[in-house]
Amino acid sequence: MTAMDPMTLEELMKEYGQDVWSFAYSITKNRATADDIAQDVFLQAYRHLVSFRGESSVRTWLLRIARNISLNYRNSAFFRRVLLPGKLAPSRQDRSAEEAYFEREAASDVWRHVFSLPVKMREALVLHAKYQLSLQEIARILDVPEGTVKSRLFGARKRMSTLLKEEWSYEPI
Repeated sequence: MTAMDPMTLEELMKEYGQDVWSFAYSITKNRATADDIAQDVFLQAYRHLVSFRGESSVRTWLLRIARNISLNYRNSAFFRRVLLPGKLAPSRQDRSAEEAYFEREAASDVWRHVFSLPVKMREALVLHAKYQLSLQEIARILDVPEGTVKSRLFGARKRMSTLLKEEWSYEPI
């Protein structure tokens, strides 16, 4: 790829938009922020297409951009001051189908525990389990060695197992 026309950009957005949005949401836990990040990802991809060397898939490249932008949003003063206080009194607006789906997912026990994991573990687990990416692709997105990805996945699985066992075990009456 050397130049991207608007049609190619639209095709990328259709093909990878939900993946980018979902990954951004898994990091920020905020629908509006995930919307903004998804838009930013495709703007960055459009502007920096020449930097895509084809060493990974387009999907992996876009998810890496999504991760970087998501972490920037999450760490920004704007996010901490403006969006986090909104968690205390969330506003109810008309929701899109994607938002309704993620609310149902986030409400489930498993997703609640996934969201309770530290970000580094959560990223690795979501990229592996939801997106079925290889260790090599995950390492490329997270910019860490494959061994680190394995370690994070191991830790995430172990913690999830413990959390789910605790929740699903019960004391007989």
